[in-house]
Amino acid sequence: MKNLKALILLFTVSVLSFSCFEDNDDVPITTSEINDFVWKGMNLFYLYKDNVPDLANDRFSSNSQYANYLDGFNSPESLFESLIYQRQTIDQFSWITPDYFANEDLLNGKGLTNGMQYTFISRSSTDPTRYGIILYVLPDSDADNKGLKRGDIFYAVNGTELYYNSPADNNYSLLNDTNYSIDLGTYNTNGTPDTADDSVTPLGTSVALTKEELTENPIHVSKVLNVGGKSIGYLMYNGFNGSSAELNNVFATFKSAGVTDLVIDLRYNPGGFTSKAILLTSLITGQFTGEVLNIDQFNNALQAEFEASNPEFLEDKFIDNENGLSLNSLNLSKVYFLTTRWSASASEFTINSLTPYIDVVQIGSNTRGKYQGSWTLYDSPNFLKEGANPNHTYALQPLIFKYSNIQGNTDFIDGLPPDTMLNETRLNLGILGDENEPLLAEAISQITSSGKQISTKSESIDAHSPFEVLQSANGKLIDDREIPLDIIQPIFSK
Repeated sequence: MKNLKALILLFTVSVLSFSCFEDNDDVPITTSEINDFVWKGMNLFYLYKDNVPDLANDRFSSNSQYANYLDGFNSPESLFESLIYQRQTIDQFSWITPDYFANEDLLNGKGLTNGMQYTFISRSSTDPTRYGIILYVLPDSDADNKGLKRGDIFYAVNGTELYYNSPADNNYSLLNDTNYSIDLGTYNTNGTPDTADDSVTPLGTSVALTKEELTENPIHVSKVLNVGGKSIGYLMYNGFNGSSAELNNVFATFKSAGVTDLVIDLRYNPGGFTSKAILLTSLITGQFTGEVLNIDQFNNALQAEFEASNPEFLEDKFIDNENGLSLNSLNLSKVYFLTTRWSASASEFTINSLTPYIDVVQIGSNTRGKYQGSWTLYDSPNFLKEGANPNHTYALQPLIFKYSNIQGNTDFIDGLPPDTMLNETRLNLGILGDENEPLLAEAISQITSSGKQISTKSESIDAHSPFEVLQSANGKLIDDREIPLDIIQPIFSK
């Protein structure tokens, strides 16, 4: 994208102070000063601004009224939450962070982890007891080096059994420590299909784990499977971040192997950057370069400016290269996606975008239902990181747009439904990338027309939240284009 003009300073208002933050240089900054940044950022960019009365441009009649309003919130977090539109249903995804360095690491798949990616399961909806089940392990992590693997069950942390009664009454925080041990067990159905009498038998084995800084490679598994005379490419992609060149190389391997059928495994992919979603859709296809993938919609004020000044900014398009990187596109007319409730945001962007163009087959369970995206906003005159206030590290990650494919499909709050419903179960997770793993086996069955039947009698493991992984399970679609300051400039003077 072309270089954009610098933005003139936003209007300023006087603020009152009653508490202070301090940076490493002991330069005080008031809560209200940060609150000022929060309100201005949400007022300009928030997708649902027009649904939040406190974000109206005419909300305040004077600077003093505005200052008194800001002083009514004792933390930036409380102000931010007060401005969210329907937190439990429509906007479950906006967040504020006191540490934008940690936020940047999160978005790029970097964090403090022992490498054990897991979820919690229960015997029934009335039983507070919880068990952890490992979904996958990051290569070369402490969990990997300790021999933990997909499907392992743990029932206690540091000898304390896990339980969950409510978001405010549980002991999941035991897993937040840098060092802890897990007690392993085996899951028993006691010979009945009823989960209420299921139990976990302790193995008498405890594994001590230590977290360390680790960057997850989103390409978890990639391979070519030769089954039934078919050359099938399989890619388990766990985050829309990382190296474009490495992802392109995976498709170069698929291309040289003569892959004619492709399975993209997004079951644990919560999303990431728009550019990587566009890249993946373009690698799968290749015959639609320059055509519109999605159309973005912003709040009324931003939308009007984009439509008047640069309507093409509202469109995401197929590409044939990324910053000079020629794509190894497969030119496929059909693709298979494996999904769960943890497939979110950029994962859904990819599936939804491709559906009008090629035959998209979705196997698994409904996706998360996140059709909105965000920008990272910093406390600077133009909300970019350059020039950010050095006295604090707060940043906002609010929803600023929603997207629809060229058929207008958006607002899928219940997620994208699969063509073939097939839940992962606690009893037979299988080995990721193995042709007998249930979800992949179903895709192979459909590709080869083998008619293999997959058993799904056990309860889905994605029925119980939260899903604890290195990246947020809530879903991420981050527009990593530069904020078009030259286009939105007129809004600042209104």
